[in-house]
Amino acid sequence: MIVLAGTIGAGKTSLTQLLADHLGTKAYFESVDDNPILPLFYKDPQKYGFLLQIYFLNRRLEEIKAASLQKLSVLDRSIFEDDLMFRMNADLGRATETEADIYASLLKNMMEKLPNQQTEKKPDLLIHIQVSFPTMLERIKKRGRAYEQIETDPALYNYYQELNHRYTSWYDQYQESPKMLINGDQYNFVEDPKAAQTVLEMIDEKLSALNLK
Repeated sequence: MIVLAGTIGAGKTSLTQLLADHLGTKAYFESVDDNPILPLFYKDPQKYGFLLQIYFLNRRLEEIKAASLQKLSVLDRSIFEDDLMFRMNADLGRATETEADIYASLLKNMMEKLPNQQTEKKPDLLIHIQVSFPTMLERIKKRGRAYEQIETDPALYNYYQELNHRYTSWYDQYQESPKMLINGDQYNFVEDPKAAQTVLEMIDEKLSALNLK
């Protein structure tokens, strides 16, 4: 199981599809457009933050269970990122520290592998797509989701800036599985076929080094 990681607009969905097609395996995508909680969260983060995290946790565990049945399935987001997102919401006053602590404890318990349990919940490889803050903002604007736009809510500028910064530290500290970094500014695999091919070759090399391919 391969999981993608990266901030909003990093290109996780695009690389997930590219990689799944390349490997001839199945892609699993985060529920966003059909997520009934996400628009409510953007309107009232304090009220809906914890509910949103539980929603994501439930959906991601379902995806992990399904993805584990096929070798090298690709998921477009890591479940371990959710704790980062929710902890930041608590730090910004969008959730309480108690809610963040309860969520972190729940995630830890849910990810522990029980005796005789067949499903492996941790990935074989985490691929983090790192993009600069300007690139992040450009892609958020380009994909056009109304509730994500700074023009609609100027406070999102600082939120996105802090999120982008925290992802760098999160990746440095991540130790749950093998990992690799893709520079999304240097390799614009979303729009450049040559960059996409280079990124796929880099991933192939990493998979081979891990004896996964």
